[in-house]
Amino acid sequence: MKRILSGVQPTGNLHLGNYLGAIRNWVKLQDGYECLYMVADLHAITVPQEPDSLRKAVREVTAALIACGIDLEKSAIFNQSAVSAHSELAWILGCHTPLGWLNRMTQFKEKAGKHREEALLGLYSYPVLMAADILVYKATHVPVGEDQKQHLELSRDIAGAFNRQYNTEFFPLPEPLILGDATRVMSLRDGSKKMSKSDESDYSRINLTDDADAIAKKIKKATSDSYPTVGENLENRPEAANLLTLYASLKGVTREQALAECAGKNFSGLKQMLTEVAVAHLSPITRRMRELLAAPDYIDQVLSKGVARARNIAGGTMQEVKEMIGFL
Repeated sequence: MKRILSGVQPTGNLHLGNYLGAIRNWVKLQDGYECLYMVADLHAITVPQEPDSLRKAVREVTAALIACGIDLEKSAIFNQSAVSAHSELAWILGCHTPLGWLNRMTQFKEKAGKHREEALLGLYSYPVLMAADILVYKATHVPVGEDQKQHLELSRDIAGAFNRQYNTEFFPLPEPLILGDATRVMSLRDGSKKMSKSDESDYSRINLTDDADAIAKKIKKATSDSYPTVGENLENRPEAANLLTLYASLKGVTREQALAECAGKNFSGLKQMLTEVAVAHLSPITRRMRELLAAPDYIDQVLSKGVARARNIAGGTMQEVKEMIGFL
């Protein structure tokens, strides 16, 4: 069976964008692939983290994955830092990665901004660790958002460089999986920006931990415009297009069907419809998350089981890698 590796960073609350853009698709992939899902705590520390908050966030992400439908009989959930092969292979692959390849990574430039000289090495070398995450399991496919496509291309380049160096086809070249219409969910406050955990305004996103009242309040306060009906000139109305996309995605209908349902309605009408479908869809996830978070020992057991499975696969890969490069 083809193998998938993907992960999510434990940095702040998971939100509707994480769910629609990634996690919901991960649930669907379980029937066709062997799936490994990591809580990417090594990636999280590319920016400073408070230790207790990081531990709490790892458990929260694990609870969210289970609550959203990751089947523990089919898939493994594990915390990345507990599998040392990630870091070990990252160093080896870093020794096969030209500096020029990393200099082309646009995400580092965006995150470092004007303070590039003060940026940490981890932020710069993040794509090499991502390549190690994927290749240590010989993953054949990786679900990615648009903002990670460049990093996956680099993973393929690094795999190819290693294979050429040792005259082998040991590492498969992982293929991207970009799924669904809502792979890029936008902010409720600014339809031109991606919904983000790092946004200062909590009203910019719907968190998976939000109750029905919070969801309703955030949708009611979502940015609107002056057009009289929802369906007019959507190409130039990012906020209206975003709310319509969210409605269609949560209800499981096409954009055209959603438009037909909203025919003649104004922003207020669309927001009411979105609130109803969002509360109905997300409330069971929120309830299940709260149950799981009240049982941290169970969450730790889930991670421990996932770590054991991940180590078994990664350990075999590392043994072969070490033999190929000449380690005793």
